[in-house]
Amino acid sequence: MRRNVAVLAAALALAAPARGESALLLPLPDSFGAIDAGTFDTDGRRIGAASMEVVRRADGRVEVRAESGIEGSAHSSVAAVMAVTPDGTGLRLLSQRSESFDTTGASLGLLTIDHEAGVARCGVPAGSTGAPASIELPAEDRVVNVPLNLLFQRLVSGEEREVAFQVLLCRFGARLLGARARVATPRPAGGGLVEVRYQLDFGPLLSTVAAPFLPTLSFWFDPDSPGAWVAHRMPLFSKGPTVLVVRSGFSLERLAPSVGAGPPGS
Repeated sequence: MRRNVAVLAAALALAAPARGESALLLPLPDSFGAIDAGTFDTDGRRIGAASMEVVRRADGRVEVRAESGIEGSAHSSVAAVMAVTPDGTGLRLLSQRSESFDTTGASLGLLTIDHEAGVARCGVPAGSTGAPASIELPAEDRVVNVPLNLLFQRLVSGEEREVAFQVLLCRFGARLLGARARVATPRPAGGGLVEVRYQLDFGPLLSTVAAPFLPTLSFWFDPDSPGAWVAHRMPLFSKGPTVLVVRSGFSLERLAPSVGAGPPGS
């Protein structure tokens, strides 16, 4: 009897979802290398440089790095490391990091997501009296803060109509919020850009109350362009200025009429 119980326990352990592994399978990037871009305010004025880089590391892993911000003022830096799946067809998230800096250049704290260890951490500014916060990731987590351009590719291609995921927020401690993304501006018949918008789920009541005060979070893609990503709009950091990061060679006019529009469904 004891032997049977032990065998059953072992079988259940093998069947259980693996801890410390992202459940999301991201597509391989269409191209590798550096992408020049610019940071613009919501009125369309260029306020700083920006960049994105997709590299295949010596260990075979794929890393995405990006920077954006206001020249001589607030800025942010993000990165994500992913492993190529055994069959070579996709990417699995291993780690993510994000660090924002205020108008004086001081760090607001380092955000890290370790999918292998199953934990996310929110750092605090240097000299802060507060303590860093951490939160355990759910088994087979769906947390994506950084490579959203890859996450949204299946929406652009039409393979999926909606993508559900989670984001780590560090304001008032570490917490995970649900999010969903949909195509807001389908590709025109004559060609053009596809806009994907996403929004956070604060719950039925808070989401309704907060909606008018939340920035519109968008990504734009050109299906005919290698790499597809063209631009995105989001705050530099929590409660920070909302900016547009636009790939060099694309004008803000090409993002119209969705620039300045409200959240999905508005």
